[in-house]
Amino acid sequence: MMTVSPNTEPAIRVRGLEKSYGKLEVLRGVDFDVGRGSIFALLGSNGAGKTTIVRILATLLKADAGSAGVNGFDVATKPSDVRASFSLTGQFAAVDEILSGRENLVLVARLRHVKDPDAVADDLLRRFSLTEAAPRRVSTYSGGMRRRLDIAMSLIGDPPVIFLDEPTTGLDPEARVEVWETVRGLAGRGTTVLLTTQYLEEAEQLADRIAILHRGRIIANGTLAELKQLLPPAKVEYVEKQPSLEDVFFAIVGDPGSDNPRTTSERK
Repeated sequence: MMTVSPNTEPAIRVRGLEKSYGKLEVLRGVDFDVGRGSIFALLGSNGAGKTTIVRILATLLKADAGSAGVNGFDVATKPSDVRASFSLTGQFAAVDEILSGRENLVLVARLRHVKDPDAVADDLLRRFSLTEAAPRRVSTYSGGMRRRLDIAMSLIGDPPVIFLDEPTTGLDPEARVEVWETVRGLAGRGTTVLLTTQYLEEAEQLADRIAILHRGRIIANGTLAELKQLLPPAKVEYVEKQPSLEDVFFAIVGDPGSDNPRTTSERK
């Protein structure tokens, strides 16, 4: 039987992670921890290396250097234990449009050899507010409903960790808010969430901690309040304006198209 590591250890630990494709350095020494039951946002633009990190943590890709662990298990030496510890939801909903919502859930529960798959499906349908839509074909679902169903499917078997790789890509604002509420609910039940996103507002709304990934390196890591402190104090004229996460992001990363992030001293 797989043993779960003590709760004092972080749910995810990454140290010195490197990955290159030929001469292209995608990851250049990445370090971060994710506390249990928290939402951790990995924020960066396209090509920053977010999905590469997720693929390494999911044992789908081998790192060139460094180490990574999920739920106390090393991804290189104990990949089977790692795979038993997480679920992965990619950028596009992996649901069968021909089947109904309930049939999708029952099918996955049976494939994972979960006891009483019908009861598991009904419980998840209630949790994700999909009971009324359960008999309908998924092809009739809205984007937000499909994504909620996709996340519900990933929770079958109660994994302690879930990777959400840009889960709101292509969704309209209303559907995005639906997914945000779903993610908050996951953390509220004790699930650890690693969220990759390029949407600044998404990280600001959801994350307990935010790491900014730029050109293969983590260049800032902290709570939203800590990241805001990287900017000079707000100037009070008529009304004090607190910096948004977008202000912090571009102040750290630099102007679009710039190869070098601005240092703290350069921002003062």
